[in-house]
Amino acid sequence: MINGNLLRDALISAANTLAAEKQAVDALNVFPVPDGDTGTNMSMTIGNAGRELARLGDTTVTAAADTAASAMLRGARGNSGVILSLLFRGLSKGLKGMDEADGTALAAALEMGVDAAYKAVMKPTEGTILTVAREAAAAGKAAALADNDALSVWTVICDEADASLARTPDLLPQLKKAGVVDAGGRGLCIILRAMKDVFEGGAVKEGGVAVSAAPQKAVSAAGSFETDIHFAYCTEFIVARENDNDPLKLRAFLESVGDCVVVVDDDDIIKVHVHTNDPGRVLHEAIEYGSFETVKVENMRLQHQNAAWVGGDGGAEIAPPAPAEATEEFGFVAVAAGEGLQGLFSDLGCAQVVSGGQTMNPSTEDILQAIEATPAKVVYVLPNNKNIILAAEQAIPLASREVHVLPTRSVPQGMSAMLAFDPTASVEENLLMMGKAADSVSVGQLTFAARDSDYEGKNIKEGQILAMDSGKLAFVENDLMKALGKLAKSLIQKRKSAGEDTAFVTLMYGEDVTEEEATAALDIVKSKVGDDVEVTLLSGGQPVYYYILSVE
Repeated sequence: MINGNLLRDALISAANTLAAEKQAVDALNVFPVPDGDTGTNMSMTIGNAGRELARLGDTTVTAAADTAASAMLRGARGNSGVILSLLFRGLSKGLKGMDEADGTALAAALEMGVDAAYKAVMKPTEGTILTVAREAAAAGKAAALADNDALSVWTVICDEADASLARTPDLLPQLKKAGVVDAGGRGLCIILRAMKDVFEGGAVKEGGVAVSAAPQKAVSAAGSFETDIHFAYCTEFIVARENDNDPLKLRAFLESVGDCVVVVDDDDIIKVHVHTNDPGRVLHEAIEYGSFETVKVENMRLQHQNAAWVGGDGGAEIAPPAPAEATEEFGFVAVAAGEGLQGLFSDLGCAQVVSGGQTMNPSTEDILQAIEATPAKVVYVLPNNKNIILAAEQAIPLASREVHVLPTRSVPQGMSAMLAFDPTASVEENLLMMGKAADSVSVGQLTFAARDSDYEGKNIKEGQILAMDSGKLAFVENDLMKALGKLAKSLIQKRKSAGEDTAFVTLMYGEDVTEEEATAALDIVKSKVGDDVEVTLLSGGQPVYYYILSVE
């Protein structure tokens, strides 16, 4: 049997193990474009759980799994991180109400996570982390029928995960051609094996992710925080739903007796976080919705006093900001990297612009905080990157207001979507119009190869210029300006062949491009698109991409 302390330690060890091996996982990425790499995103996701778990004392399997799932959900970064968080969210649901877990419970819980992950991905691709998790869970379920011992079942899960990983090149030709296995699958195998080592009695691997049980340092300085605590008790609990009472009523009550309210209605449970001066009253109200599974009440004033006594290095919880009052009917949150691009979204009416993009995938928590800081009843979120869409979607059930994520995959798509917004139209009408506007934009990007690669028949060398057409590799060049002219001409011709006219081209230059170079680039684009097309030059200040072309 696996008890709570063992599961807690196993997950901490897994977080530290992956942190040490994340660069090796990153190196497996086939596509050479510099981005928020798989190993880094998965490490940051499980690392968030490692830090939270390190604060737990003696615990149950339920509490350890819940803590890990909640932390991973909020800390999820990139598609691989979100999928990892969903796997462990399923594990949390499957282990609900257990002090210890046997092999059957572990395998069934992992299978629940696999189901959740597949449902979250619009077009699941086999030969990825999804396949590795699915086949490992199925092998574990079958093994439990013969031997219900937890360690035996987990060993089978690890063995099948490794075998499945070895088969990923047979399912994805690009992996076979590059001579590598799937990066996300490799990250998952590292996590499962690290957990097994602890289950077998091995030592918890130490590292930079979760080596101390000390809480995070408070944002406020010692001495001033005391006066800011209007509600002293941080109260958190999980209620198993046993009736049809509306959780919105519970939220309304909590907001009347406290602040920093978060209520997550998650199928068969309700998760609550609130700061209040009367936790007993809060718990008395919550019991009307079902029975308690976990309860935690902490005196933040006492925590802060203890932290100040030892020098202010821990103690007081960093409270989530209170949601902004919904004074507007609608609002926008966009993700963008670069001062110029962020300024453009602000000028278009975005209440909050989250810093992020390639190489900097924001977490679900980052996006959630931006949503909560937006003073609107309905919030539209523009991820503007394919690797951020899933993380943004995970914030929807966590938010205190209505949220809609438009699956914008680039900055030009996000800008076009915002320009199409009609304040007099309904939410459904706007989602349709904004989606069509985003899809109508042709997007070109110029970046560099982060590593040598053989991708889609192209022998790519580190440092070469990569021309991207709507997120796909169009061609490789050695000269940046030559690549820019070629890409601009290609985008115009492609639209013409599809029967689409071009009236505007916007050229956004990045942080590594000088004004002189940008002016020369403008002349090149003008010479390629024709006199009847208006070309605008903007300083985006974006990292990674030398130029972004928006063609409409």
